[in-house]
Amino acid sequence: MTDKIDKRALKQKYAEERDKRLRPDGKDQYIKLEGQLSYYLEDPYLPIVEREPKTDHVTVAFVGGGYAGLVTGARLVERGITDIRIIDKAGDFGGTWYWNRYPGAQCDTASMIYLPLLEETGYVPTEKYAHAPEILEHCQRIAKHYNLYRDTLFHTQVTEVRWDDDNARWHIRTNRGDDFTAQFLCMGTGPLHMPKLPGVPGIEDFEGHSFHTSRWDYDYTGGNPEGAPLEHLADKRVALIGTGATAVQCVPHLAAICDTFYVCQRTPSSVDQRANQPLDPDWFAEVATPGWQQRWMENFAINQTGGAVDVDLVDDGWTDITHRFHRNIAALPEADQSNPAKWAEAWENADMEKMEAIRARVDSVVEDTATAAKLKAWYNQLCKRPCFHDDYLEAFNQPSTTLLDTDGKGVERVTANGVVVAGVEYPVDCIIYGSGFEVGTERLSRTGFEVYGRDGLSLTDYWDAGMRSLHGLTVRNFPNAFFVQPSQAANLISNIPHNIVEAALSIATIVERALDTGSAQVEPALEAEDAWVELINSGAGLTLPNADCTPGYYNNEGQPIPEEAHSYAGYPQGAPAFFKFIHGWREAGSFEGLEFR
Repeated sequence: MTDKIDKRALKQKYAEERDKRLRPDGKDQYIKLEGQLSYYLEDPYLPIVEREPKTDHVTVAFVGGGYAGLVTGARLVERGITDIRIIDKAGDFGGTWYWNRYPGAQCDTASMIYLPLLEETGYVPTEKYAHAPEILEHCQRIAKHYNLYRDTLFHTQVTEVRWDDDNARWHIRTNRGDDFTAQFLCMGTGPLHMPKLPGVPGIEDFEGHSFHTSRWDYDYTGGNPEGAPLEHLADKRVALIGTGATAVQCVPHLAAICDTFYVCQRTPSSVDQRANQPLDPDWFAEVATPGWQQRWMENFAINQTGGAVDVDLVDDGWTDITHRFHRNIAALPEADQSNPAKWAEAWENADMEKMEAIRARVDSVVEDTATAAKLKAWYNQLCKRPCFHDDYLEAFNQPSTTLLDTDGKGVERVTANGVVVAGVEYPVDCIIYGSGFEVGTERLSRTGFEVYGRDGLSLTDYWDAGMRSLHGLTVRNFPNAFFVQPSQAANLISNIPHNIVEAALSIATIVERALDTGSAQVEPALEAEDAWVELINSGAGLTLPNADCTPGYYNNEGQPIPEEAHSYAGYPQGAPAFFKFIHGWREAGSFEGLEFR
């Protein structure tokens, strides 16, 4: 198929579309939710329950009640470590799935590998891509199964954590007067909980109703997270700002009910078919032999990152480019099949083929040719988070729905009465911001607190010139502290739970060893941390080609990537290689690189 593509013209089109969207302010185009806008952060789902401050001591404190806290807590409990306190600003477990209750929300990675601890809890997802209520329920199932509710502090924000070297413990302070200590500190403060707003002029002037998709206002819209119609919008004019992964899921629900519905688009998403379907319990019974979920996760990781395996267990849009790549390689003369330049060309061709198919799908679904043209994504598929949906494109055939394409410029301004695009004001009753979360922003702005290690050293200062760690998990000068995140580790962004599962196993193994040996402190040896950072830096760094990709949070909004940011890259040999390495490191039992004191 590639021989029918004018590659030179296509690359030129990609560059032209990218250049329209480049902005000198980069990440600063988004505004923090403070002052008049701070109400966007409020919890609309559960009331805050008054309680007395905690001033005691626990074995493990975990900041974050999403997948990271749940899975790490589960692995600790399995080893008999039950004195665990989880702290989260939400009103329940779930992390991003506590906040994301907008209509249509669902995972875009298959449930079988996205929902953790399925084998341990005995749960079978109802469909290939579970919807948000089912995911939230599973989070609660994990917490109940492992008795993690017992000592959890909800609606609580950590304000500071500080290491006490004399007593070998962490002091944790919160906004609710808590001042307690913990022998071990774990942090799973992922980025998908801090909503951000575009810095559109006049955003504070709007006199109608507005909210962020992660704080969906069902009192205003009607309906519920389970998918009931948003009946209160039947006579409303609504504008949605944003066309990323969130918008792709909620647009069909809004288009089905709103009297007038405007979708404000700066950059179209690539939207492939999802082909969601119920999971057959009989089929699952055949699949679910011991260790099945680990095998599925590993199989997906290999397939999605370009590895060659005999079978694709998940078999969806995430791995389609890889299959095309391998077909292109197989079609080469045998002498070229090991040529790195030919491999790069084969991957480029696979991407172009895939994106041409996605653009052709737009034409086959969207009836209005002008709207279809504006919905086509002109960039490599992995420049932005790929989207998958069976009803998004169809929504633009609804007579109530209008695409306000801004030709890469974004909404011009917000007025008291509506939104302005290309000089035209569109009056609306409600503005919904589907503008995402603070992904890729500075660490402190995401967590809202500072971590002070030995001798008062702050983590911000220690990482000022770049991230430093051993396995992306532990950090010198921050004893007994563990970080659940993908950088300097697998960095498998297509399935974050796989990263979490491996980190949780490592943490539980290390903590168990420290307790069994009576070790008061554990941290990386300086030479081990140096060696790991050197290994990470020996790779290609954050390799997304900034010059070729449309701006977004994957590539620093199209701005040059600071040199120190490359330290947040993953294991140079790739995610599957890291998973194999860290498994062997745990199994060896020698804990090479760590100091137990």
